[in-house]
Amino acid sequence: MSLTLDLLDNRIDITRVPFSDRGSRLLMMQYPGQSRLFVKLVERLTNVEAGPESYLRRLPFLQNVCLTDEQGEPLEFEISTSPYLLTFHTRLGNFGLVFQDRRTLAWRIPSGSASGLRFYVSPQFWQLTPAGGVFKAVRNVTYQTNGVVLRNQIVPDGGGYNVEFIVRADDEATITITIYPETSQPSELAPFSMSCAAAKARWSAWLDRAPVVEERYQATYAYAWWIMANNLIESRGNVIYESMSPSKLSYVGLWLWDNAIHALGFRHVDPDLARNQIRGMLAHQFPNGMLPDSVYDEGIVSSLDHPIVGEVTKPPLLAWAALKLHETDPDLGFLEEIYHPLVHVNAWWLNMNDDDGDGLVQYNHPYSSGLDNSPLWDYGMPVESPDLNTYLCVQMNSMAVIAGLLGKPAESAMWRKRSISIVRRMIQDFWDEDAGLFWALHDEKPIRVVTPFSLYPLWTGYLPDGIRARLVKHLTNPQSFWGEFALPTVARNDPHFEPDNMWRGPVWANINYFFVEALHLSGEHALADALCRKTLDMIMSQGTIAEYYNASTGEIPATAAKAFGWTAAVFIDLAIQASRQKEKLPNHDEFTSK
Repeated sequence: MSLTLDLLDNRIDITRVPFSDRGSRLLMMQYPGQSRLFVKLVERLTNVEAGPESYLRRLPFLQNVCLTDEQGEPLEFEISTSPYLLTFHTRLGNFGLVFQDRRTLAWRIPSGSASGLRFYVSPQFWQLTPAGGVFKAVRNVTYQTNGVVLRNQIVPDGGGYNVEFIVRADDEATITITIYPETSQPSELAPFSMSCAAAKARWSAWLDRAPVVEERYQATYAYAWWIMANNLIESRGNVIYESMSPSKLSYVGLWLWDNAIHALGFRHVDPDLARNQIRGMLAHQFPNGMLPDSVYDEGIVSSLDHPIVGEVTKPPLLAWAALKLHETDPDLGFLEEIYHPLVHVNAWWLNMNDDDGDGLVQYNHPYSSGLDNSPLWDYGMPVESPDLNTYLCVQMNSMAVIAGLLGKPAESAMWRKRSISIVRRMIQDFWDEDAGLFWALHDEKPIRVVTPFSLYPLWTGYLPDGIRARLVKHLTNPQSFWGEFALPTVARNDPHFEPDNMWRGPVWANINYFFVEALHLSGEHALADALCRKTLDMIMSQGTIAEYYNASTGEIPATAAKAFGWTAAVFIDLAIQASRQKEKLPNHDEFTSK
């Protein structure tokens, strides 16, 4: 059964999740509890306001967008949502909103009414300085209509402008607002019915491409696919391919390991789009092999001054993601294209991040781990960690397969040998026989914080049976990791556990995904299937798909980003896996340690 648009009727809550469109840099949202809207830009604009995170504090580009009657009085509305259309129910009739194109919002004005829009726009950034002041252009705005204009006023106000635009409407009355870079031109106005039909066809075609899953997953699965397209941004500047932001609201740009995981989802509907998520990061590789943490239109982020000063990247996962993509849609040309850049990435990790020369690499900045505020970094940097060295083992195993596919048997054997060697070294330096855990090290001393990253070497596939069994026992212990909502990113019985606080306890779907794969690799197939179902059930229990989840309640913490990219990608891939299971799976509780 294919996915249909009606699965998403009223699923999109625009007080929490932005209404956008594939590739668009515009976000339409509603002020909570008010009949007012706003539009934010999916751009960092560091050439306007310095600082890679200044966009998080920037006010909306269009503020206080109101639907109005003939006198310009705001109309109260109730809203209905779909993937392609917002409908605003007012006393004058129904207004509608769709994306005419990536830059243009198209409004339907109720037929036979005299009504319109009111909004505040700040097309310039201005700031007083000790020596005077500065004005910079932000974006251009054009608004227009095919209706009869009754009132058109622009009134300067506090550095911006209040706009009131009232029209008399016939059956095709449309108002468009186009927001575009200064080097572009505004879009021509199209009748609303044409824009609406095109938007509906666009989203229907996207959902039609998704593989079939079980009926119980379909509503959230369709929502996940909406997120996958909704979070795409068009190429501009350093973003040289159409690429997916983790969140258009909270994470503007591309992130290294996010892009790897996003490719997992896209491979099921558009392998070229999936490949471009990998290309988009490799395009910015440094001469020494390092990859940046993130990429945005005007720049890249490869160093930060908080919480310490240092270079920043993200865990090495691109070879792993590329191999998964190849399994779905084989393309030896792509593997050949990326092979040497990936060799260079691996060399950078091993040559530039092993201060003591022991063959185990280290994190020099907390954010390079992706686990920004994990208690593992509370005791100082650098940290030699089992998660990073496991990623490198998985990466080198993937490189071994890729080298074999490319007819490089000697290099394939070399990669396999090096991956086995790093596991042996982890056992030697990280393994604690008494605790039955792998510890991270700072200043050669163990950091005794119990996290699932102490179990990560399960993913290598090279552990002795005794060590593997002890890690599985930890994993299935409800006092530490197992339970209704698994797996917490700090063990429940560890004093550092905070179920709501980002990487200090909440459940992250990408970590669960890695463990599902690790358990299958370890021969624990039933347990892997159980963790898969737990992850799907947790995500389905909430109204949106979030960055992370409370490990005690399964609810979405207030600080977690909504409509989050890799959680959507993980849900898609796990739902496909679960739907392809042919045998009845055992009950979750069978795996609780006694």
